[in-house]
Amino acid sequence: MNWTGVIPAMTTAFNKNLSIDHKFMARHARWMVDAGCTGLVALGSLGEGATLTFEDKADILKNLVAAVGGRVPIVAGVSSLSTLEGVRIAKMAGELGCQGLMVLPPYVYASDWREMKAHVSAVMKAAPKLSCMLYNNPPAYKTDFSAAHIAELAAEHKNLHAVKESSADVRRIAAIRALLGERLALLCGVDDMIVEGAQAGAQGWIAGLVNAFPRESVVLFEGARKGMTPELFKLYAWFLPLLRLDVTIKFVQQIKLTQELVGMGSARVRPPRLELVGEELAYTRSVIETALAARPTL
Repeated sequence: MNWTGVIPAMTTAFNKNLSIDHKFMARHARWMVDAGCTGLVALGSLGEGATLTFEDKADILKNLVAAVGGRVPIVAGVSSLSTLEGVRIAKMAGELGCQGLMVLPPYVYASDWREMKAHVSAVMKAAPKLSCMLYNNPPAYKTDFSAAHIAELAAEHKNLHAVKESSADVRRIAAIRALLGERLALLCGVDDMIVEGAQAGAQGWIAGLVNAFPRESVVLFEGARKGMTPELFKLYAWFLPLLRLDVTIKFVQQIKLTQELVGMGSARVRPPRLELVGEELAYTRSVIETALAARPTL
């Protein structure tokens, strides 16, 4: 598992009856890989993992492994209400041919450090042959893996190889590096901080708007890692209003609407989420259509 480059947090496509559209997901996966993405993360927050049954998750992973598993690694998001379920998902992912896990703290229950550690440790131990990425997102999950916590986990789990840092605090990258050096790959998990994150040393990007703009995402990240140029600053300025859609409460609906308007997906979501309406829909469409009207040629 190579935790570098642009790795989409894939949306989950639904048919009109809200069953999973596996045919489209395979095409979508190939499209992003063709654009230069280096892996795919499924079943995460953007993938509406909380609305997927265990069987849904297994079917999605089977489909993606078959579609592009020979070209890039498939990473299974492990998000669950219980540790028992998280362990079951981790084992299933390994059996289906995934190369990595994105390990989240438990949903709903905002655990303390002792509980957080026990939960993610159980998941990582359940799949010792899979490379693991810890997902830290305190705004969303109300739990925070500090640099010291991450160092403690890294010392105990040889298969912990990366951290998706979504605290939106770019200083976290330096804090983790100060304790662990190059022991872990650090990946930015916040779309509108990607340039700052890359320049601070992030080696990868678990991206959201890449679902609609894969080539722009790859060009921006690779350029930011090498050093910003006036042309890249122009690309970033164009992309930034779109990237900010990734950090709102309705980021799933907004990103899926973006996919629909670029002709690569639909805005359909599973309840309790509902598609955008009224002022939210008008605002989001305005942001997307303004960007499309000025879309740069790469």
